[in-house]
Amino acid sequence: MADEFAPLGTGRRFSARRPVRLSDCGPNGSLRPDGLARYLQDIATDDWDDTGIESSDTWLVRRAAFRVVAGGSWPRLGDEVSLTTWCSGSGAAWAQRRTDVACGGRVAIETVALWVPVNPSGHPVRIGSAFYDAYGEGSRQRVSGRVERTEPGADAVRRPWPIRRTDLDVVGHVNNAALWSPLVEVAPEPLAYGSVTFHGSVEFGEAVTLVSEGARWWLTVDELVRVAGDFLR
Repeated sequence: MADEFAPLGTGRRFSARRPVRLSDCGPNGSLRPDGLARYLQDIATDDWDDTGIESSDTWLVRRAAFRVVAGGSWPRLGDEVSLTTWCSGSGAAWAQRRTDVACGGRVAIETVALWVPVNPSGHPVRIGSAFYDAYGEGSRQRVSGRVERTEPGADAVRRPWPIRRTDLDVVGHVNNAALWSPLVEVAPEPLAYGSVTFHGSVEFGEAVTLVSEGARWWLTVDELVRVAGDFLR
């Protein structure tokens, strides 16, 4: 989508600062994409809690993407980054969250994520009026909830992707941030762009395969795609 990295509009915004720590960086000292994913996950949670909206629903990420802005670069170990997040649009049962990551007083990385609210039974639910009251006019912009589905070719490279207990979240699934780790594995150099699409959960004990082909990668279970991604250097 041409407008997925839409600039900040009217409505609620939420900001936080944090240092880039050792566990967030790779051998070159730069923030890793999976470290960035944890930052995005944390600020989204903090923003939602700060709205004061009382709900038993849970927000699940369907797709997330980032791009390094022109003239920008990945933050490095010891840098302090400032994250600003807002809702850039929605649909009947999904919402789009934009987050800018600034370092040294200027935006370095732009990110966008498509989130879906589900009830305690795991079924998607419609977005209620309290959401729009909290996030303001910008949240009423219409965005698509569709995500692209890709499949690996027969000649793609395949290798086992073991799941560690440290990858699991409180409900026993592999956490979304941990599912960005294959991106680091298949594209270790600093990236200009990357996206991750979540088609289903990855469970502990499953035999997961990491498949890569050119600038695309997938996590599959029994040849079924659970997670897919692409990147640009």
